[in-house]
Amino acid sequence: MIQTRNEEKGISQCLAALADFDEVIVVDSNSNDRTVELAQEAGARVVNFTWNGAFPQKKQWQLENVETRHDWLLMLDADEYPTPDLITELASIADDPAEERVAFDLPIAYYFAGTRLEHGHRVVKRSFLRRGENAFCNIDLLHLPGMGEVEAHYQPRPSGPVGRTTALLVHNDADPVRTWFDRHNRYSDWEAYLRNHPETRNSVRASKSRQGRRFDAVPFKPLVFFLYSYLLRRGFLDGRAGFDYALALSTYYWQIGLKSRELARVERGEPGTEPAKEHNHG
Repeated sequence: MIQTRNEEKGISQCLAALADFDEVIVVDSNSNDRTVELAQEAGARVVNFTWNGAFPQKKQWQLENVETRHDWLLMLDADEYPTPDLITELASIADDPAEERVAFDLPIAYYFAGTRLEHGHRVVKRSFLRRGENAFCNIDLLHLPGMGEVEAHYQPRPSGPVGRTTALLVHNDADPVRTWFDRHNRYSDWEAYLRNHPETRNSVRASKSRQGRRFDAVPFKPLVFFLYSYLLRRGFLDGRAGFDYALALSTYYWQIGLKSRELARVERGEPGTEPAKEHNHG
C-alpha cells in the first residue's frame, strides 16, 4: 500500500519496483496531478482518502478500511521502493507459516540531494506489518501547527515480536532539496513541543524504534549527531553529500533546541514573548 498526494514525479519509479507483488494499492489524497492516472496505468488499485481532521490519520485509516488479499502488508511512501533482495526476503517471511514476528523494521538506503549515502547515520522504518497485529496509536499531536493527514514520525505499535530485515528499502525523493528543509522545519515545530510536554513525548518515544529512543535521550544533540554521522559512521566517505547530510540533520536538531527554548519562554509568559501564529502548511 502506497500513500500518495501529488506524487507524479516519483510514483512510477515506486510502482515499477513492485511488479512482483500480487496486489498493489495506492491510497491517494485527492491528487490534482497525474498520480492517479499513472498508478492506474501501472495496474495499481487506487483508493481515495479524504481526511476529516481527526483520528485516524492516513496510515491507521488504511489499516482499518482498505481491504487486502493478504495478511502481510508493505506500507510505502511514493519516494520509497524495495530492492530486489528485500522483495525476496519479504516473500520468504510472508510464506513461512511458522513466522511468529508480527512486524519488521526495514533499514533504509537513503538518497540526499540526489546522491545515495552508503555511510553515515542509518535509519529503519517499520513498514512490513501483519494485518490486525499493528496499530498507529492516537497520540495527542493533532492540535500542533502544521500537523496534517499523515501520522508524524513514529512507528506502529505491534502486538508481538518485531524483526529486522537484512535487505534494504530505498528512499529516493525526486523533489528539490528545499522541500527537505521545508518538511524538517515543520517537524522541528512538533519536536520542540514534545520536548516541553513530557507526557506526550513519552507516548511518542514508546512508538519509536530502539535506535530512536536511544538517540532521543542524547544531550548536545547537534554536535553529537554530526560527530556520530560524519566521523564515527564514516559519512565523510560519501564525499560532499555525506557532509551536507550530517550538517543538515545537525541543524535540524539545533532548530528543535532553539524552538523548544522559545516555547518554554512563551509558556512561562515571559515579557516580550507571545504564542506563535499558526500557519497552514498544506
